[in-house]
Amino acid sequence: MRDEFAWIASITPKEHRQASLLEGIGDDAALVKGSEEEDQVVCLDTMVEGVHFTTDTMAPFHIGHKALAANISDVAAMGGIPRYYLVSIAVPASWSEEALGEIYKGMDTLAETYKMDLIGGDTVSTKGPLVLSITVIGSVESGKKLLRRNARPGDVVFMTGCAGDAAGGLALLLEHTRNHPFTLTEQALVQAHQLPLPNVEAGRLLAEANVRVALNDISDGVASEATEIAESSGVKLTLVWDKLPKSIALQSYPQEQQEQWLLYGGEDYTLIGTMAQEDFSLIQQKAKDCNLSFIAVGKVEAGAPAVWLERSQQPIEALHKAGYNHFS
Repeated sequence: MRDEFAWIASITPKEHRQASLLEGIGDDAALVKGSEEEDQVVCLDTMVEGVHFTTDTMAPFHIGHKALAANISDVAAMGGIPRYYLVSIAVPASWSEEALGEIYKGMDTLAETYKMDLIGGDTVSTKGPLVLSITVIGSVESGKKLLRRNARPGDVVFMTGCAGDAAGGLALLLEHTRNHPFTLTEQALVQAHQLPLPNVEAGRLLAEANVRVALNDISDGVASEATEIAESSGVKLTLVWDKLPKSIALQSYPQEQQEQWLLYGGEDYTLIGTMAQEDFSLIQQKAKDCNLSFIAVGKVEAGAPAVWLERSQQPIEALHKAGYNHFS
């Protein structure tokens, strides 16, 4: 297999067999009809030792936290509230019971933030590396789901926070391991990688505002996530480098490095999306009242689905969907 995304496209069903399935493969999570008042949001992510983490870069607590955070972020990108989670884990003999307990502690600590319940799963042994697979079930009010395909020409492109820090943290951890005496600036990047926080509150604000929004979470880098919105909506997105939010820690690195981490890194779990200009002004005011951030970073135009980057005094550049691909 050479391409993860091509493989997913090849197995995506052409039609739904269940009338209650509102959204299947193709967005951050599946959407299933629930009661008259709300629908269920369902997603799953898997982390594999040696692929997504090593014990040199992540303590067991961090592994549990991040695995659950990735799923919660997918629910946030649909405008949903995370409710329940199931955990399946394949454990090699080299992992102690104490270390496994720390993985579950990492999940439970984050779950407590959102009052989520662990409702089941499976535990098996393996001769291979540790594999952790989590399913999260959430809910969103009927008619208020947020989808990638909702972008329209004239929209503002926005983000709900900084990106690139997690990729910077991973680079530092791969170079030094997690026991290195990092500087305060480096620690900020390392923490962004090990303990990312989903933007559930921002997703909820957008869902409750009842306006048209296209939304995605930044798990595979800004370029990749923006491209998914462009392709799903059939529009062109133009991002402005000077407007893209960057942390003080990220800005301490050369611009070339900033661009690589921000555009093509991922695992920040910030949200990126689009909405009409008049709605964006209203959302910004509501966000300010809730101590949340919505930053305008570009625009949506009619045109072939693509993402472009504007830099000061440089030609506009096409960005490629070059986030993490398991089989590239």
